[in-house]
Amino acid sequence: MEIAGRITADATVKTVGGDKEVVNFSIAINDSYKPKGSSEYKDVVTYINCAYWLSSKRAKVLKKGAVVQVIGRIGMDVYNNMDGQAVGSLTFHTNDFKVLSYAKKAEAAERAAIDLTTQGQTTAAPEDDLPF
Repeated sequence: MEIAGRITADATVKTVGGDKEVVNFSIAINDSYKPKGSSEYKDVVTYINCAYWLSSKRAKVLKKGAVVQVIGRIGMDVYNNMDGQAVGSLTFHTNDFKVLSYAKKAEAAERAAIDLTTQGQTTAAPEDDLPF
């Protein structure tokens, strides 16, 4: 199964069982539809928790705002909450993923940092010419 969505928060790496690492992240999928008898579209957002077990090193590219295509299967976790009620959640067990679009904030921040560094090098006065 393949799905695509925007990452909602930076990925986290968690150690499980003392020797295995899992990369956890969540994606949001936007959709819209027009209800019968209505002239306006209704927006729907679906959030999906994802788990990637193959390489924790790939977590560094999973930043908030990036658009990714994930490939894998859906799993269901069922447990009892504090009130004793049965609760379930879906997790997408990711076998592979492709970054379709990197987060714009990160790219903009990197560009700004590079520009500041470059400007600082070209416009800084030599230490010998200081007025005091």
